[in-house]
Amino acid sequence: MVITTTKSAYLKGFADGAPFILVIIPFAALFGLIATEAGLSVIEALSFSVVVIAGAAQFTALQLMQEQAPTIIVLASALAVNLRMAMYSASLTPWIGAAPLWQRALAAYLTVDQSYVVAVGQFEKAPEMTIPQRMAYFFGCVTPIVPLWYFFTFIGAYLGAQVPDEWALDFAIPITFLAMIAPMFRTLAHVAAAVVAVVVSLLAVAVPYSLGVIVAGLAGMLAGAQVEYWMASAARKGR
Repeated sequence: MVITTTKSAYLKGFADGAPFILVIIPFAALFGLIATEAGLSVIEALSFSVVVIAGAAQFTALQLMQEQAPTIIVLASALAVNLRMAMYSASLTPWIGAAPLWQRALAAYLTVDQSYVVAVGQFEKAPEMTIPQRMAYFFGCVTPIVPLWYFFTFIGAYLGAQVPDEWALDFAIPITFLAMIAPMFRTLAHVAAAVVAVVVSLLAVAVPYSLGVIVAGLAGMLAGAQVEYWMASAARKGR
């Protein structure tokens, strides 16, 4: 689809975000189910999704709550998992930073893994897009995602224990993140960061309160940065 107007940009964004429906539905339903198992009411589970709107951080917080972790650990861990949103915002700023304040505020709230990956990919492919077209595309991306995240959180929480175990809804979690990160493995630094993070997370699986995930994330970032530095140094020497 050729983007020539804000309407075509919105429709293109909607189409590009639509495939995530296949994983958002079971992902959200699983969160609602686990939230009620952790002791939250249906309203509390739904409010959690509406206010936080960050699946990975929400699952992290729920797991720690089930492990009776101290409140400070729950908050710190959820915040650490969600720090990637700060990097997402920094990455989006050159593309939509000139948009009106209310649009930027709404985009900040609606910035999730799926909307970021799809939007940045489109903006890089079509840098000629205007600011209104970029905003329309971004909002188009989240239209098929965010309402379903709310709705199926409610459904999962409402059904609770009525959901059969054999449905295995937890498959949606790894599939969602694999679908998002696979296209981003563009350089050796990206691959190194992912490999190191996976290895360290496996080695740190026994760390209390799931803090091994944070350690693995930091190790992955350091590894990626180091490889990128080596690659840049080698490129300079080769000139």
